[in-house]
Amino acid sequence: MNPDDMDFSTVVNRNEKKVRKALAEFMSQGRGAAYASTLTEKDYQDMYALALNRLPARYCQKGTIVVGDPVRDEDAMQAVMEAYEIVINRPKG
Repeated sequence: MNPDDMDFSTVVNRNEKKVRKALAEFMSQGRGAAYASTLTEKDYQDMYALALNRLPARYCQKGTIVVGDPVRDEDAMQAVMEAYEIVINRPKG
């Protein structure tokens, strides 16, 4: 089989869901909520990508049995907070 002919769309990074949840939670309260209306979609995408890049990748496919998950919700939230600081403190040009 040729990998170019295979469907890899069911292989996902398990941390994506954790980061989306943490990002939504963070942006709905406190410092996040204070800036939420001033941020663009690109800002949110930047925060999402930066947060994911700060966490170890945890790829799996549909039907995979996950024995342990070293990335906690608190780790995802910390990654989002760090990404937020980078995005809001960068010069806009």
